[in-house]
Amino acid sequence: MQITFLGTSSGVPTRSRNVSSVALRLAQRGELWLFDCGEGTQHQLFRSDLKIGQLNRIFITHMHGDHIFGLMGLLATCGLAGNVQRLDLYGPPGLNEYLRACRQYSSTHFSYPVQVHTVQPGVVYEDEEFIVTCGPLKHRVTAFGYRVTEKDRPGRFDVEKAKALSIPPGRVYGQLKRGETVTLLDGRQIHGADLCGPTEIGRKFVYCTDTVYCDEAVELSRDADVLIHEATYAHQDAQLAFDRLHSTSTMAAQVAYAASVKHLIMTHFSPRYAPGNAIGLDDLLTEARAIFPSTELAYDFLNYEVPRRRQEELKI
Repeated sequence: MQITFLGTSSGVPTRSRNVSSVALRLAQRGELWLFDCGEGTQHQLFRSDLKIGQLNRIFITHMHGDHIFGLMGLLATCGLAGNVQRLDLYGPPGLNEYLRACRQYSSTHFSYPVQVHTVQPGVVYEDEEFIVTCGPLKHRVTAFGYRVTEKDRPGRFDVEKAKALSIPPGRVYGQLKRGETVTLLDGRQIHGADLCGPTEIGRKFVYCTDTVYCDEAVELSRDADVLIHEATYAHQDAQLAFDRLHSTSTMAAQVAYAASVKHLIMTHFSPRYAPGNAIGLDDLLTEARAIFPSTELAYDFLNYEVPRRRQEELKI
């Protein structure tokens, strides 16, 4: 589970930062999920090590342009050069109508199936490995944050121990790997848990933007391994944050602290904190770390591997 930041600026792109988009690469299944798709996202994808042909899900937080203006171009490119087989899109009311209008007035035809899912708070997607939920945020338009939870799975199966117990290989190994109890032909009952290492705890990734501090963001972020949270403004510009329903660096840190997350990555920075200005992004980082030390600043093309925890780590 690897995160790649494709855009970390708010509102408008800058020389060094594109507008919002974050990619989640699921290497074990050859899939790429995208969260938001600001203008220029497809260019960022091509500049990264990510493979556009693996893209199969896009999650949109809200309908502001710096989060969706790159969507139609990316979808068109996927059909022309991306070898995408199917795309599922998830987002707030209006997303389907927006894409329908774009297709109509640009006479664009997708050569692959595109399914738009209008989300409501709760589960928006689930399969055998992952569950994706969303929760409402507090912004000027309808906005959602997303939480990706990897399901727990049994620890590593000890093949040598199974051989020592004279357990015949084959279908039985698969059952034991899943933690099941199996009765062998000789009458012995073997518990899969006895042959597996500590349970591998599913990782949790949360993406919250755009929003001012709110209890819903805290609840969505609860115990996450990594929280990506907007930090548009410095603490001294808190009034701007309240007026425009965005977050300061300290608000992002307060969400992370209240939700007991493991690591916070701040993004969606206002261009007013560009190098050379009175307040810089290092100042925002200092403000956040005063509240939540495990904080870092995102930058375009930052890669972050979400660490995996085992059952015994939770007891420390």
